[in-house]
Amino acid sequence: MGCRGPFQHRAEGMIRNRWADDNRVRGRFGILLLQVGASGRVSGWPCGVAMQGGSEKLMNSERSANGIAHAIDPASLAALPHRCGVYFFRGEGALPLYIGKSLDLRARVLSHLRAADEARMIAQTRRIDYIETAGEIGALLLESRLIKEQSPIFNQRLRRVRALCSISLQTSVNGLVPTIVDGRSVGLGVTPGLFGLYSSRHAAQAKLRELADAHQLCLGLLGLEKIARRGCFAWQLRRCLGACVGQEQRASHDARLLAGLNHLQIQVWPFAGAVDLIEESGDWTQRHRIDRWCYLGTQCSRGTAPAPLRRPAAAFDFDSYKILVKPILLGVLKIVAVEGHELAARDPVYQGID
Repeated sequence: MGCRGPFQHRAEGMIRNRWADDNRVRGRFGILLLQVGASGRVSGWPCGVAMQGGSEKLMNSERSANGIAHAIDPASLAALPHRCGVYFFRGEGALPLYIGKSLDLRARVLSHLRAADEARMIAQTRRIDYIETAGEIGALLLESRLIKEQSPIFNQRLRRVRALCSISLQTSVNGLVPTIVDGRSVGLGVTPGLFGLYSSRHAAQAKLRELADAHQLCLGLLGLEKIARRGCFAWQLRRCLGACVGQEQRASHDARLLAGLNHLQIQVWPFAGAVDLIEESGDWTQRHRIDRWCYLGTQCSRGTAPAPLRRPAAAFDFDSYKILVKPILLGVLKIVAVEGHELAARDPVYQGID
C-alpha cells in the first residue's frame, strides 16, 4: 500500500490461511488456521494487522443473518476486532473492492453483510483485511488517502477531485462582488476571504443562486445575470429586495450576502508551519503530521525509525480539510509543533466552526 516507512502504508508481512486436515476438527467449512509471519504488520500502522486470506478458493458459500450468500473467508471475518481502523473488502483482483473506516471494525463489516443493497459487492468479496488505528482521525485520514490511491470500484465518495473552485468577495466602488476563483490560482487553505469549495464553476454558481433565493439577493449584483432597466428578473418576481433598482441600500444587500457566506468560509491554516496531531489508545501513540491542511503521514509508537515525509501536494485536498478543520481549530486533540517549527498560531478567524 505504499513505500516502506512509518509514514506510509505497506504490508511487510503476510498472514497465510490454510485448511486444517486434522480429523479432530470438523465443521461446515473446517477450521482455518492462521500462520502469522514474524512481522505481520503494516508499516506506519504496525499494530493493525492487515489480514490476508488463504490461497485456496472457498468451495462453499456462507449466508449472513438476512440470507445474503457470500464466499468470504470465514477466518478473515472471525479475526475482525472491536477496534477502530480501516477495513478492505477484497475480491479476486489485487485492488480492493471497497475501503471503509469504523470505530468498531467488526460491527461495521458485519453490518455490510446484512445490507441487501450491497449484495453485488458482497458476492464478489473473498476476504476482509483491516488496519487498526489509535483513533478516529487516523482512520479517517488513512481511509481518504487509500481511496484516492487505489480507487475501489464500490467507493463513490472521497475520490480525488482534480480541480476546485471557490468564491472570493471583491470590493468595488459600489459594494461587494462575488468572484469565482480557480483553486490552482489561489492558495486554498492559506488565503483568507474564500468561501466554499466546489468541483466546477457551475457548482459555485449554483451555490450563489441558492443563496440568492434564501436571502432575497440580486442575481445581477451577484454577477449571475445582466440587470435590465426594470431590475433583475428576481426583482420583477419580488424575490429580490431591489438593490439593483435603488429600492434597497447596497450595504444591506451585502450584509445579507456576507451572512449567507459566513458558514462556508475556508479556514486559514492557523500555524506558522507543520504540526503533529496526537492520538492515543492506552500505551499506543500515533502522530499525524499536518501542514497547511495537507496530511503528510503518520508515525506510530510501535513502529520503526521514521521514514522521510512526503511533501504536501500542490492540490488542496478538500476531504483532508474537512477531517482536520474541527479537531485542529476546536482543540479536540493534542497538537505539538514539529521540530524546527514554532507552534505560534497566526490570528485566524474561526467563523463557521460549530
